[in-house]
Amino acid sequence: MFSKIDVNGDTAADLYQWLRAAQPGEGDTADITWNFEKFLVDRSGAVVARWAPQTTPEEIGEQLSAWL
Repeated sequence: MFSKIDVNGDTAADLYQWLRAAQPGEGDTADITWNFEKFLVDRSGAVVARWAPQTTPEEIGEQLSAWL
């Protein structure tokens, strides 16, 4: 449960491959750039949003009404 996993590249854990494919982000690559990158998965299991590490919880909170 606490072992290190990859989040980018061919050896990335399945969860992170799925998240990156569903929300590739705004840069040149879909890679996760840093800790605290955030993804929103709706009730049906669709990945609907991705935020950069610098995005605050308050900023995300302001945007959540679009998915409720």
